[in-house]
Amino acid sequence: MGNRITRINFALALLAAIGAIGTGYEGYQCWKIVGINARLEAGRTIEDEAYPYQRKFASAYLQGKANDYKHAVQSYSQLLEMSPSPAQQASIQYNIGNNLFLSGLQRRPNDDGSLKDEAKYDFSQARIAYEQALRMNPDLQAAKFNLSLLLSAMPANMKPAPKDQSGVELSNLPIGLP
Repeated sequence: MGNRITRINFALALLAAIGAIGTGYEGYQCWKIVGINARLEAGRTIEDEAYPYQRKFASAYLQGKANDYKHAVQSYSQLLEMSPSPAQQASIQYNIGNNLFLSGLQRRPNDDGSLKDEAKYDFSQARIAYEQALRMNPDLQAAKFNLSLLLSAMPANMKPAPKDQSGVELSNLPIGLP
């Protein structure tokens, strides 16, 4: 009987030690996450290599916050290549749409009051991004709201802006001949 109680006590002590180690590890992970959240709230980038997705997302967010919409969209697009979950992809598409929408709003209209081609392109790309976000997550209320805002800001008869084809060669002559 005494030997059995000793084995049970040893097993319980071992379980308690494993639980204490697990609690310590989880506490350390929470401490790291609190530190990352504090850096984000302070508007600083994440320097911890253990969180590459969060690091890139924070960088893209801060670029958009600094009105550097072009680079923010590029950074968000790079995040899509990290193959996150569908919910994360919807969030990324939503943020791409936001940055493109803000970029289009920032552009001044032409002298006749019409939108510049760059603004038309930004608006049409923002619309595509919002629709993509809603395809991935139909319950994303913020994307629905922003899409309705975008559609109300876009002229009804707006045609998409022509895509930039500066890299297209106009003749069959190689470039750079004397």
